[in-house]
Amino acid sequence: MDMYIIFLILGFALLVKGADFLVQGASSIAKKLKISELAIGLTVVAFGTSAPELLINVQASLQGNSDIALGNILGSNIANILLILGIASVIHPLTVRRRQVLIEIPIGILSLILTWILGNNFFLNKSAILSQTDGLIMIFFFVIFLIYTYKITKIEIFSENKEKTLSTTTAIFLTIIGLISLPIGGEWVVESAVKIATSLGVSKFVIAATIIAIGTSLPELATSMVAAHKKKSDIVIGNIVGSNIFNTLWILGLSATIRPIKINSINNTDILIATLVGIILFSLLRRKRFFAQHEYILSRWTGITFLILYTIYLAFLILRSGT
Repeated sequence: MDMYIIFLILGFALLVKGADFLVQGASSIAKKLKISELAIGLTVVAFGTSAPELLINVQASLQGNSDIALGNILGSNIANILLILGIASVIHPLTVRRRQVLIEIPIGILSLILTWILGNNFFLNKSAILSQTDGLIMIFFFVIFLIYTYKITKIEIFSENKEKTLSTTTAIFLTIIGLISLPIGGEWVVESAVKIATSLGVSKFVIAATIIAIGTSLPELATSMVAAHKKKSDIVIGNIVGSNIFNTLWILGLSATIRPIKINSINNTDILIATLVGIILFSLLRRKRFFAQHEYILSRWTGITFLILYTIYLAFLILRSGT
């Protein structure tokens, strides 16, 4: 047992540092190529911070662990909103653009509804499963989202950043180290989590939705806390909302194409919870000022509410696993 815990911790360390190195290296390369900061945030940062979820899900799918593949994504999406946005908005109230409220947050909600519809095969009268075809459909919608993201970045103009960038050699080196660390860390986390869950009699889904989900969300947490402290709300909201969309459409879609993912009644409950969390985020956003048409705010009180809800969610998972 102790050995599995050690490998679990080491796996998380490799995932977090690997993602950090990947983001640092790729961001520096992007800046040298004169790519806008918004483009970096929507692509490099979002992909980089979602890399742990991607690697863990690929490993889980290859090993046939559907509960971990699904629990990791749903748990990460819930943690991203309730835990990470909760902490970030407590640090400093977050300003949210009108476009993010009306387009990107609803896309995140709709992606979960799409997962629920495809996973339950309402139109085919088959068993509840995310098939390889369903996975391809999800990836198709993810490509559409990327096209939307590309069009958004086209209207952004690159501006010189006074922050020091890495040398080309260092940037490439960090990117390579990150790409090597991520798959190793992902394999260690999945194998250790399965062994620990089995030995404790805890379901793999609960382990994935709690320990693994929080662990793989650490890159988003670190990025969001720093960005909130620097009052860079766009980075916080864009990173979290973008990561959730990537998690659902890209990572879960890819996982299903590797090996079909079984959906049961408990999984449907958690898909519903993740969807409701997105709706709560959408509902609690308020205009920054009464006459403000293009800015909304996520207040400190909302952040505290999110943290309370996340505590209740964790308690619900633990109680459910004991029944």
